[in-house]
Amino acid sequence: MNLLAKIFVIIGSISSIGFGLWHFFVPKVWNWYSFIDPKASELVIAVRAINVFFSLALVLFGVINFLFIYADHANRYSIIVLLSATTILWLTRLSFQLIYPQGSLYPGLQYGMLVAFAMITLCYLIPLLIIWLQKDAVLPV
Repeated sequence: MNLLAKIFVIIGSISSIGFGLWHFFVPKVWNWYSFIDPKASELVIAVRAINVFFSLALVLFGVINFLFIYADHANRYSIIVLLSATTILWLTRLSFQLIYPQGSLYPGLQYGMLVAFAMITLCYLIPLLIIWLQKDAVLPV
């Protein structure tokens, strides 16, 4: 596999894992539940569940992408499918940051998040295109 593609995926994977691990602590750091009516206990449970699911998904996607690229045991088709899913995940997050920006309470945070999400998206999109456009590799039947 192309060394540039591997480098990009490793950077994207480390970033995804970092965001995932960080997100496990976001509710406590930013005191999320203080913004929810205490009578809405089901809402607190739902927000907690969604955050854990999201955080775990980021960590797992990061780890699996890293393993697929670094271990050299996955075939081209598997890598394309996994990179496509991860690219769609980060492209969706980037789109939300463009349409409904977060971080506007602190100067620079909104644009820092936008840059970070764009860079991580590119770390997966570029290798996806490199691998997909390789002419010498044939998809297994």
